[in-house]
Parts: sequence; C-alpha cells; structure tokens
Amino acid sequence: MNGRFAPSPSGDLHLGNLRTGLLAWLFARSTGRGFLMRIEDLDRVQKGAAQRQLEDLAAIGLDWDPPVVAQSERLPLYQEAITRLTAAGHTYECFCTRREIQQAATAPHGPMGAYPGTCRNLTEKEQQARRDEGRPAALRLRAELTEFIITDELHGEYRGAVDDLVLRRGDGTPAYNLAVVVDDADQQIDQVVRGDDLLPSTPRQAYLATLLGLPVPHYAHVPLVLNTAGQRLAKRDGAVTLRDRQALGETPAQVLGFIAESLGFPGADTPRELLKGFRPENLPGEPWTLDPNGLLQPSSQP
Repeated sequence: MNGRFAPSPSGDLHLGNLRTGLLAWLFARSTGRGFLMRIEDLDRVQKGAAQRQLEDLAAIGLDWDPPVVAQSERLPLYQEAITRLTAAGHTYECFCTRREIQQAATAPHGPMGAYPGTCRNLTEKEQQARRDEGRPAALRLRAELTEFIITDELHGEYRGAVDDLVLRRGDGTPAYNLAVVVDDADQQIDQVVRGDDLLPSTPRQAYLATLLGLPVPHYAHVPLVLNTAGQRLAKRDGAVTLRDRQALGETPAQVLGFIAESLGFPGADTPRELLKGFRPENLPGEPWTLDPNGLLQPSSQP
C-alpha cells in the first residue's frame, strides 16, 4: 500500500507545501509504504509548475516510486465513477450559478455555505426549461446523510458535515472531491497525509468512497505553516519558496534544516536523518509561524 503527495501545479511550492510533502514522505516511509507523487492538474495550472515542483521536492531529498501521474490523464476513471453513481441514483443535475448559490440560504443542518439543494428535486420539465435557457449543468451528489465520521491519526474521531457536493463542474471538468477519491483507491493509497485545512472536507470524501465501494484511507491532517499575521502561508508573504531561498544564498539542505527544526529535529539536513527518529505522536500540534526574514541568510553568517 502507499502514501502520496499531490500538489496542484498552480505555481512553485512554498515552505509550507514542502513541509507537508516531507511529512507525507515520513509517514509513508516510516510505515514501510510506497510513496507516490500525483499532479492534481484539473484546475489552476501554471505552465512548467509541475516540473519545478518535482525538482524542488527532489532537491530537499525526497524520492518517490514511479510513475508520476497527472489527473488530466485519468478522465475515463472519473467518468466511470460518475456513471456508477448515476446508475445508483446518487446524482442530479444542478443549474445554479455561483452567485445564486452564494445568495441562497445554507442547506439545513449543513456547513456554512453548503449547497441548499435548489435543484435536488426539479422535475424533468423544470430541468428542460433551464437547459433551454442555455444554463450549463453541473452534476451533484445526492447525499443521503448530513454527517460522516472519520478517524484521523492526529485528531482522533472527527465528525464532519456532508452535503450535495459537486462531482462534475458545469464545464465538464471532474471536481476535486471526486477525483481524489477515485485516484487514491486506484493507486492503492491507504494513507493520506495533508494539511489540516482539508480536515473539514474529509468526511465528504470518505462518504463518497463508501458509496463507490472503495476503501477509506487512513488519514493524518498535519498543522499548517502560518505567516506572522496568523494566516496560512502564501507566496505573497516574501521569500518563501525554495528558489527564493536559494536566490538569497541558502542551500536546499539548509532549507530542509529549517523545516526539520520546526518539526522538532534540529540539526537534521536530509529526510533520511529525520526518518530515524520520526514518530507521529511527537509532532508539534500547533502551526509553525514562519517569518521569512528570520531565516538563515548569508548576511547573518560569520
């Protein structure tokens, strides 16, 4: 079985992304799993970003098992899953615009911003009227419950909301929540390590997996890296990518050392060194607040 790291090629990875990738690698390798790399390129693709991301991950010492796959190459798998869900009565067409959804009331008992079910029970005549208006139809899951429980290695039992999530967007593109469930099962990924900002969406994905008859992975949602304002780190926060740090004269090993220290491993400068003493239960439970101006720079060296 396997663990994985699955970045979106929307730009260069920042230190928070690299830290999560390193943790995914540590979780997988410490448990004897394979480690796979997947490019989630169904949306927000920047030309050349995927290759740069792989180069940066390799530069800090991560390795992975071939092949590297891209979601854009796997569209038939997603369509097959949609066909199965539709045949079982688990889908319906949604003609709502984004603005209409934002202006509508939240679904009863659903999370804030959950789809309120506007199109859930449209008659065929009502559906046809919307098609005649030229409205594109997204495809939504007809959820049969409002909550689902998952178990997370770091957070324990977690109960989260389930709503009628989008499976295929109005432009025909498979949605993230569907693709990630199909991909993880197809690639025999039974361990998913990612940022804890994705924990609230995990019960939806686990529920979808059960509807498809797929195994639910073991989850570990790790703390994020924050900027000095307490917000999730972003590339606008300064010199926060590996290439930024290299432009300041730092080496990939030094950058890995910063990340290792944030995980409680001062002095380690290769992933293999971290692996020797890696224990999930010893990981810091709080986010790492990163001030890029406080990292090691050549001007501060003796």
